[in-house]
Amino acid sequence: MKPGSLPADLPARIDHTVLRPDAAKADVLRVCAEARQYGFTVVFVPPCYVREAVAALAGSAIRVGIPIGFPHGLQTTGIKVSEAEEAVGCGATVLDMVINISRLKSGDDDIVRADIDQVVRATPQAEHKVIIETCYLTRQEKLTACRLILEAGADYVKTSTGFGPAGATVEDVRLLKQAVAGRAKVKASGGIRDLQSVIDLVAAGADRIGTSASIKIMQEWLAGQPPEPSRQRW
Repeated sequence: MKPGSLPADLPARIDHTVLRPDAAKADVLRVCAEARQYGFTVVFVPPCYVREAVAALAGSAIRVGIPIGFPHGLQTTGIKVSEAEEAVGCGATVLDMVINISRLKSGDDDIVRADIDQVVRATPQAEHKVIIETCYLTRQEKLTACRLILEAGADYVKTSTGFGPAGATVEDVRLLKQAVAGRAKVKASGGIRDLQSVIDLVAAGADRIGTSASIKIMQEWLAGQPPEPSRQRW
């Protein structure tokens, strides 16, 4: 996609998300209805609402995703595996797990790799994205995280949870895209609130966009008007 151009497949690129702690069941059902209306292919919901979301999306091709090890990845591997298995058993088919940030920063590469690997192996029918929370990492730690994610067999590296002090940046997406070198995909998430930000991140190499501002972005996209120049959100 050329820089500044409007992505023709935008709805299919968006993971429509509702993970804020005060979200109620009505919010979950609303985002499911919005996914049908706008053509999003994945809805991300709190784990406790997987069954409701799956039921609300029955008869469609829209997938349900949940976070694993949210929000800092500090749970034991067994807990993450249990979360993943239960979610898949309830109908989720997309799992975004948080890397063990503390272990990564401690240099415990084997533990980090095994943490991801065991979740992937336990739920082979699911798509796996690994959130590295770039705002807490050095450049070298981001590269190390990408290497471990590839070695563990996950499908995506993802920038952020959206609950850290900063979110997705063009620079980080470019770095992650280069690091995975086509062996995994890149999901940008965190602080993405307008169409221009989406355009910039997709041009930088993001394959998917995670956002709770999906409807605003879609309204801008459907209007087909050139958006205002983007400004750093973090």
